[in-house]
Amino acid sequence: MSELRIIEVGPRDGLQNEPTPIPLEVKARFIANLIEAGAKEIEVTSFVHPKWVPQLADADELLATIPRPEGVHFSALVPNRRGLDRALASGVNRIALFTAASEAFTTKNINMTIAESLAEFRAVADAFREAVPNAFIRGYVSTVVECPFAGPVAPSQVKEVIDHLIQIGVDEISLGDTIGVAIPDDIQRLADALEPALSPSQTAWHFHDTRGTAMANVAAMVERGYRAFDASAGGLGGCPYAPGAGGNLATEDLIYYLERKGLATGWDLDRLVQAGSEVFAHLNRPSASRVHQAVLAACR
Repeated sequence: MSELRIIEVGPRDGLQNEPTPIPLEVKARFIANLIEAGAKEIEVTSFVHPKWVPQLADADELLATIPRPEGVHFSALVPNRRGLDRALASGVNRIALFTAASEAFTTKNINMTIAESLAEFRAVADAFREAVPNAFIRGYVSTVVECPFAGPVAPSQVKEVIDHLIQIGVDEISLGDTIGVAIPDDIQRLADALEPALSPSQTAWHFHDTRGTAMANVAAMVERGYRAFDASAGGLGGCPYAPGAGGNLATEDLIYYLERKGLATGWDLDRLVQAGSEVFAHLNRPSASRVHQAVLAACR
């Protein structure tokens, strides 16, 4: 468990709910620059119907445009069999599937019950593994601490969903504090409940920084032995169903913390800041990352 993994989700989770259209060529440069900065795992897009996520309507074209250097893994979110067909045509060999521990959130977000989403997962996972050698599947479990509609979520609810995902055979589970309410005590309790069934090597943590606690949660999980974390350049993204939700944990902030702690990440922080700057220029707003802002200030 000594190897750190940072799964960069900015091109997908970061951009999907942005109302300002980002041109294809800007997205392609963003991904290429993330690779130059050191990204080894990037969730590049989603094969959700363009009606629901117009920002990512160019998924097929984007994957046909971007280079695929050896040693860099691209993945895409796949909601159903129709999305899988598009993903297979694009040559993706890693996919992500999305559900939640809250029934209310799952229904609102993907218009399915948890049971329906898991049944769809099984069909998609089976078809993907049959079609793709060395297939890799991650399962997102959202609202692992609290739901914006139903309130606190018990660890037992999370474990029930995870047990099903393990039966389906996903390679990794990303646990999401979707509305950014958790503090380390919450995450420790959740880990206590899950670890008998889910090992740290199968787990990634996906923290939102809505209330400024994302890095404290990372620190707690690093001390506990976890080494995989989702992050988004500049803190891009957030949850559209969580009123007032801030962005994802910023990749810059995560890298700064890990490197200062003496854990090598393989990322170049200055290049990462440059990678996100063009996107924020198109969005006409500054990065939410304090480290991003500090690096820019030091360059002036």
